[in-house]
Amino acid sequence: MIGRPVVRALRERGDEVVVLSRSADHASSVLGGGVDVFEWQPTDKPAPKEALEGCDGVIHLLGEPIAQRWSDASKKRIRESREIGTRNLVAALRDVSPRMRVLVSQSAVGWYGPHGDEPLDESAPSGEGFEAEAVAVWEREATAAEEHGLRVVRTRSGVVLSAEGGALEKMLPPFKMGVGGPVAGGRQYLPWVHLDDVVGAMLFCLDNEEARGPVNVTAPEPVTNAEFSKALGRALHRPAVMPVPGFALKLLYGDMAEIVTTGKRAVPKRLQELGYEFRHPDLDEALREAVG
Repeated sequence: MIGRPVVRALRERGDEVVVLSRSADHASSVLGGGVDVFEWQPTDKPAPKEALEGCDGVIHLLGEPIAQRWSDASKKRIRESREIGTRNLVAALRDVSPRMRVLVSQSAVGWYGPHGDEPLDESAPSGEGFEAEAVAVWEREATAAEEHGLRVVRTRSGVVLSAEGGALEKMLPPFKMGVGGPVAGGRQYLPWVHLDDVVGAMLFCLDNEEARGPVNVTAPEPVTNAEFSKALGRALHRPAVMPVPGFALKLLYGDMAEIVTTGKRAVPKRLQELGYEFRHPDLDEALREAVG
């Protein structure tokens, strides 16, 4: 969902792009020509150094999807894809040419764990729970690249608005049928961000020498789940009044339901300090654009 538009944006501005993928054939087919693709199984061995030689920076988007029912096996895949995969990437970065200057490593607002309504900027500590622990090891492994002289940015993205993947894609069917609505009371905060701003913020952090450390990639004004549901209903011209009880999500997704039933009011303090201009700061406009 994020990788394809990142590649497109880099190429549109004239960058040469090299892609690492678990399936080189699939990546080549969806990305088209003009992109060098190398196959890499990230939890098996370090990234291929020949792919990284001559590059100026890396945008790291690797990670098993966290929005799935959590079992012992899926938790292991989620954690290891981030921990071991990032470790193997950084291991390769250690020995590449001196042109390599920056690593922009994807992260998530899951770092903060379940919270109430207090605003959370990048200074807030890591929270509790599986999601927070998985993000913490992800960021720890990425930060190790600083030991090799790289500027490391850890982009903690919120709920990404795109009709082609992620949480919004899963929300659309019931809302289109008029049976969508607030989840688990709707008072929990939802730190949303349009896909265009995820891509824009990553390229901004890639280029800006002042960007380093954690950076929340969320819209300036987080909203409650109830407010988001109403806005999505407006964007689709459908009612959004059918509440979804928390226990129903628990039955469907198990422990993973806590991501939805609990919230976090993450705010993009660092991005705003650095002068990033959001393309879609208004929720109603962002949802209309995302759902077409």
